[in-house]
Amino acid sequence: MGKKLTRSAPVVGVLRIKAMKDLRRCYGFIVSTLLAIAFLYPRFSFAQSTIDTERAIRAVANAVVNDSVFRLVDETTGQHFNSASEAPVHARLRLASPYADWRYWNGVLNIALVRVGEALHDASYGAFPVKHIAFSFDNFKYFEARYKGEGKWNYPFGQRFIMEELDDCGAMGASVIEVHQRDPQDRYRSYIDQVAAHILRKQSRLADGTLVRSFPHRWTLWSDDLYMSISFLSRMGKLTGDNKFFDDAALQVVNFHKYVFDETAGLMKHCWYSDIDRSGVAFWGRANGWALLAQVDLLDRLPAHHPKRAVLVALLRQHILGIAQYQDAEGLWHQLLDKPDSYLETSCSAMFTYAIARSVNKGYIEPSNRYIARKGWQGVMTKIRPDGAIEGVCAGTSVSDNLVDYYNRPAPLNDVHGIGAVILAGAEMLQLGQ
Repeated sequence: MGKKLTRSAPVVGVLRIKAMKDLRRCYGFIVSTLLAIAFLYPRFSFAQSTIDTERAIRAVANAVVNDSVFRLVDETTGQHFNSASEAPVHARLRLASPYADWRYWNGVLNIALVRVGEALHDASYGAFPVKHIAFSFDNFKYFEARYKGEGKWNYPFGQRFIMEELDDCGAMGASVIEVHQRDPQDRYRSYIDQVAAHILRKQSRLADGTLVRSFPHRWTLWSDDLYMSISFLSRMGKLTGDNKFFDDAALQVVNFHKYVFDETAGLMKHCWYSDIDRSGVAFWGRANGWALLAQVDLLDRLPAHHPKRAVLVALLRQHILGIAQYQDAEGLWHQLLDKPDSYLETSCSAMFTYAIARSVNKGYIEPSNRYIARKGWQGVMTKIRPDGAIEGVCAGTSVSDNLVDYYNRPAPLNDVHGIGAVILAGAEMLQLGQ
């Protein structure tokens, strides 16, 4: 039989020590790897969420740019023309794309595309508003000359040549200012001055200067009109350096809060009727969204030492604190903000997300509010399809004293009222960081 091999005690001890060192080395590697992952994960998460955000807003913006046709079509023959001057006299022209029309949501979309073009350093998005405004100015007179009272909402460029209420001119006027700063033209400045004259001297007001509409009651304050006026007034103040525009805009914020802001709910009612001295019944989501966009627009441009600045910041914070209470677990807000049984609505959710993210970025509110914006944006992204179409946007909505009207408002796929808001929110989230 062969001799049995045995290891001496010193050799065994050495091997045990070596094994323990190897184990400790392995354990140390595992721990250091886990710590590195834990340290780097937020960065990976940030990078991925930024990629997802950019992908989402590019999908929405590209869908607009790719689907837009700045041409006119003859309803009889189907023939397309680049301008009305090319069409025969007997042609019955209409717009080939709704993105070429002159509605307040076109103005919001123009502003949003300017902003996202800057955020992504992509000139193709900023080129869209320039094309849109030029096309509109080149062609609206053709339709104005043939207008026979069809109604401005059912007629191409109807709100371009019929200036009666703030939503006829405020948001579109604001977008013309944005374009004029990039493509200065005398005809643009002439229109800008026309809008300024309308808002300052022609638009209906209460005795205290609050802007109102002539319907459904005489006179009715619409919370929507905080944006329809201030989007223009704030930009006009910056364009001209004339404080009268800032002063009027500040007056509107203070007075709108006085009439429609409910201190208990922390929200704005959709309207207030001056003739019967009472507010409407609905805390409608998008009306609050318009109001928040307006307040942020003004603070972005208001001179640092304006006497109303501190008051305006306080009112903005109060409104943001109010809407934060109603955010759903999914990050979205409801069509009727205080009614969880109403549907989750995308446009107001995008507006709130933008306003909060912008306010954090500009220092109007505490940084901790970024988490509200992040959750809001996560919710909004669930409503963006891969092709850029947006779900869950309420169609155009008038004031009503019947809550059922708000419950039953349709939310068609890719409704135009939410596209600009979603792009604005995404662009601002890129600046906020995820």
